[in-house]
Amino acid sequence: MKQITFKEGLFKDATAVVTGGTSGLGAATAMYLAELGAKVYAVGLKADLLEIPEGLNIEAVELDVTDESGVEQFIQGLESLDILFNGAGVNLPNQHDFKSFKKSIDINLNSVFHISTLARPLLAKSKIASIVNVSSMLAIFGYADAPAYSASKGGVDQVTKSLAIAYAKEGIRVNAVAPGWIDTPLLEPLKDTLGKGILDRTPFNRFGDPVEIAQVVAFLASPAASFISGAILPIDGGYSIM
Repeated sequence: MKQITFKEGLFKDATAVVTGGTSGLGAATAMYLAELGAKVYAVGLKADLLEIPEGLNIEAVELDVTDESGVEQFIQGLESLDILFNGAGVNLPNQHDFKSFKKSIDINLNSVFHISTLARPLLAKSKIASIVNVSSMLAIFGYADAPAYSASKGGVDQVTKSLAIAYAKEGIRVNAVAPGWIDTPLLEPLKDTLGKGILDRTPFNRFGDPVEIAQVVAFLASPAASFISGAILPIDGGYSIM
């Protein structure tokens, strides 16, 4: 989707890292930031399958965000960084099993803290330094079958707020988006069983589009949000107010 919301070249000369950038919300965000002029590293699994539109300055990087040494090596290899979008995440089955719980926390929460910590020195040199994390409505509600996902996203909220305070003196803003039900491959298996109930509760009576998350990420990373930090912004079509 060609962006029409922001001025052309908004992020010209800026460098962005998007984890989870090879699929879903991450890929949509990587494309959108690149359309705005950023050099984007789309970090994730199956990077070779990412289809990059012609003319966009995107480099797909195969990397597991729980690979601590691999992540450290990647960040150390960057010359500059202006925008970090921590978009990698999973909603695994069998979350009452401890191994599944632990893996969820490692991917959804620990990687956010680890990558943000590594990126801090580079971001401190940027004039528009911004970190945007991915929370969830389940950080508020909880869900019987997703204790790990809910807990990890609740942790993301607190990491976001804490880092916003800790990094402020270096001019680094830290915020999070909290998507509702967005039409990605992860939602597809749930549509038959949960779809009607979700839509009935959503005032707009539709699922969100990944680009609607990307647009808000771009706003939070832009100078237009220069006095916003520590915010957790719901993007759910009103689902959470019903």
